[in-house]
Amino acid sequence: MKEIGGYIQLEESSGKMLYEDGVKLNSGRNALAYLLEARNIKKIMMPKFMCDSCDNVIKNYNVKKRTYNINSQFQPIDIELQENEWLYIVNYYGQLSDDYIKKMKGKYKRIILDYSQAYFQRPILGIDTIYSCRKYFGVPDGAILYTNCRINRKLKTDISYNRILPILGRFEKNAEIFYEQYKQGERNFNDYPLMEMSKLTINLLRTIDYAKVKDIRMQNYLFLMQNLAEFNELNPIVTKGLFMYPLYVDNGEVVRKKLQKNKIYVPCLWPNVVDDCNDNTIEGKMARNIVPLPIDQRYNLKDMEYIVCKIKEII
Repeated sequence: MKEIGGYIQLEESSGKMLYEDGVKLNSGRNALAYLLEARNIKKIMMPKFMCDSCDNVIKNYNVKKRTYNINSQFQPIDIELQENEWLYIVNYYGQLSDDYIKKMKGKYKRIILDYSQAYFQRPILGIDTIYSCRKYFGVPDGAILYTNCRINRKLKTDISYNRILPILGRFEKNAEIFYEQYKQGERNFNDYPLMEMSKLTINLLRTIDYAKVKDIRMQNYLFLMQNLAEFNELNPIVTKGLFMYPLYVDNGEVVRKKLQKNKIYVPCLWPNVVDDCNDNTIEGKMARNIVPLPIDQRYNLKDMEYIVCKIKEII
């Protein structure tokens, strides 16, 4: 029975989210689960340079996984797909262009794109593509999947109000107070089953000014690129899907820790790669030495100036 009256809940947005027509799911790893189930995938090739969050999904669906290497342009190398095997491509820092992706599709046919770090790079018709909302926006769950295949069952809708406290807390206080709760929430995602995106996240995503977000990220990225290029061993390109600015320096781990002491919170995005790959591999070097600098919509050019100043002091 519908409730009428009583106290007023969160207002419902009348806006539109980016990728409104995609399959709305509760997490990126569960978007992969959706594809494994919908396409009955039993073999997949994934990059060594990748977090281990999808390992449980692969195991639960009894999928055989092989791994491949990447080059310094974040492109897959030495790929030879087996019969009925799928290729999982991560668009690191949005550094893979549409033209490159189309060439990979033409060559390997069965590919899945992970656009968790390329939210503003539009899907390409006919290619299964995964977007992670939580990597770009303050929402408690959420992923978008583009595919022409559907699973043969009705999914439950996720409930996420009990996971939003660290997001709201940081809005009114600071990250330090709620960090442990945030980390626990991230660990809990390993246990969440495949579900539809929560009503709360859909509502929040419909309030965002995506054009403004995209412009701010572009301005911040270009500023860091112009001011840090001389220190960067990478030569990152500018694409539509800007995530963070990847600064590669020889002592990246040291730089990251010193920045954190100045309350510039720079993550180690792939700690499992640091553990699994030694310094002689390109994956090991990148995991240790790339300093992913924040460029997102919370910050302006004055904040970027501060980041540049601190990095120059450290280096």
